[in-house]
Amino acid sequence: MRLLTVLVLLIAPPATARACDLDHAPTTHWSVATENGVAWLKTPCGDRFYSLGVNILNGGYPYRERDGKTFYSWIAFTPTLTDWITQTRGRLAEWGFNSAGGWSLPPAELRLPSVINLELGRRAKFHWFDPFAPATEHNMMALARELTAPYRDSPYRIGYFSDNEVGWWAGALFVYYSMQPPDTYTKQRWVEAVRRHYHDDWAAFTADFAPPPGVNAWPTLLTSAAPTHMLPGGHGIAVVREWTGIVAGRYYTLAEKAIHAADPQALYFGDRLPIYYDPAAVRAEAPHVDAIAENYNVDAGDGWIARYFFDGLRNLSGGKPVLVTEWFFAARENRTGNRNNGHLMTVGTQTERAAGAAAATGNFARIPTLIGSQWFQYFDHPKGGRADGEDYNFGLVDIDDRPYERLIAALSAANRQAPAIHAEARWPTPPAADATFVVPHAAVSVEERSLTAWPKPASLIPPLTPSPGAVGFGEVYLTWSDRGLALATIGQDYFDIDLFDYRGEFPLGDAYRLELGVDAGAGPRRMTLFFLPPRTKVHDYPEMRAEFCEGAADDAIKHGCRPVPGAEAVYFGADQPRITAEALVPWSALGIAPPAPGATLSADVAMTSWHNERWMSLSGQPPQAAMAAPAWWRKMRLGDGIAGGKRTAQGSAPE
Repeated sequence: MRLLTVLVLLIAPPATARACDLDHAPTTHWSVATENGVAWLKTPCGDRFYSLGVNILNGGYPYRERDGKTFYSWIAFTPTLTDWITQTRGRLAEWGFNSAGGWSLPPAELRLPSVINLELGRRAKFHWFDPFAPATEHNMMALARELTAPYRDSPYRIGYFSDNEVGWWAGALFVYYSMQPPDTYTKQRWVEAVRRHYHDDWAAFTADFAPPPGVNAWPTLLTSAAPTHMLPGGHGIAVVREWTGIVAGRYYTLAEKAIHAADPQALYFGDRLPIYYDPAAVRAEAPHVDAIAENYNVDAGDGWIARYFFDGLRNLSGGKPVLVTEWFFAARENRTGNRNNGHLMTVGTQTERAAGAAAATGNFARIPTLIGSQWFQYFDHPKGGRADGEDYNFGLVDIDDRPYERLIAALSAANRQAPAIHAEARWPTPPAADATFVVPHAAVSVEERSLTAWPKPASLIPPLTPSPGAVGFGEVYLTWSDRGLALATIGQDYFDIDLFDYRGEFPLGDAYRLELGVDAGAGPRRMTLFFLPPRTKVHDYPEMRAEFCEGAADDAIKHGCRPVPGAEAVYFGADQPRITAEALVPWSALGIAPPAPGATLSADVAMTSWHNERWMSLSGQPPQAAMAAPAWWRKMRLGDGIAGGKRTAQGSAPE
């Protein structure tokens, strides 16, 4: 009876009227559907299902102690693995979780709805080998039959991930395949793509790229084993992005074909994009997947989720459903002793962790295209870290199998509410173009290097209009205080150190940047926040620095950076390609004394991606034109306290 009760709880979230008994389901086929503008998984019984999953439900390591470290292992807690499964399944039901994510035991053992990671491309040697070779398709077809065999007749099998965090790092793909031997199919396709893009014009190609020494024509470009690099100031990023779409299109075409041939009843979720997405890769992916799997690093310690991110996925994919396949919260205060040694979401205390995770659960549910969110992971990393060095307090339980009580209590409540919240999810309606934006009053501090204290729903300015053919790649927040006008940004774009060939200081003209124009009553003032990468990487990500310069971007690019007097700017988005920063502009830099609530100003904001590939602005004009025309700037008013009501962590809720 207890097992039946647990299964009913797992398959029947609070918003579902009846349970699907998967052991007696009429089919093994899960589906996705959109009802009243909201995306859902559908069980084999046809019921709505919002996945609240957990990754790494595998019992832990096969050993408890090794190399001076203590690991989470079922052998320390239960007589058998079966006993561990029964205990864990009961816990998850009580905590409001209903499914299993990646790296979990087979669904036949867990008896939980599961999405299985096949590692199909990696096993078939698609990535970083010769993906256009005919043998690659044969290998993927054969491997898919083998890898899906244990799951294909199970109603607990929702579907498959083809791989994990392939990344689609555009610059790396371009440089790598430029160095491959001439007899590889993919090197030949690379040269064909470049020649086609430049209409067979070698001079046009070399205006954007530096070919290897001694390479002076297309035939020698094919035979060269040295890298081709992109030059500053050109338009080479367009063909780099195009090449990414070509390779990604090949991958998703083969993966879809192989998985659906091997298991026609299964859903295909793609390859778990890694807290970032390449727009060309998403466009290539969308026609081939049932839903897009996306890993996510929450944007602030209060559970805020930047709106541009999932809105961009919606626009790129034509509204495909999205499954968040990893998300996490760590705290420096933890029983395992994890150091939390990287750039992933970490807060100070377990109380903060519980509050932020619960808020994020609700914020995910408020996104109409999401069909679930899957926590990473069930247990903490061992003290001192995994074999790859990652050492985080990600667990629902510690390495001694003790639940983190505050986290569990908060997530249990949030999980119970999530399906009902999701049923009411709607995309926010943008304000009218002539509506006055109220800048909230908030004494934020850039020294904190965090957006947690920002009143984000109130301070988020209207969505920036992207350049033709692009989607939004970031968003901007404004607040004010007696000290000045504060600005924050969250965005994404990938910069590859090995692609770009430059001498001396990084050229400002190729930098990711944010331009701000403000007229607070003393005439228009313009300033530009540039993000500059290092020459080499010390960690697995480049550590950026911010330069805040007077004038529009063109002024600094042509004449050098003159710092904004008295301004402060801090970059703290160490997980590039996610870019997060904040800045404070003193009122003196805008030519006025500290104003009073109700004062008016006009402003425009423009952002430009690496290598000038795409832009967006509040006025909808290209950045140079936007900064030059104050008549187009948006009317704003300084609020008295927090505009729009109480400060809240209900991040991405429509207002």
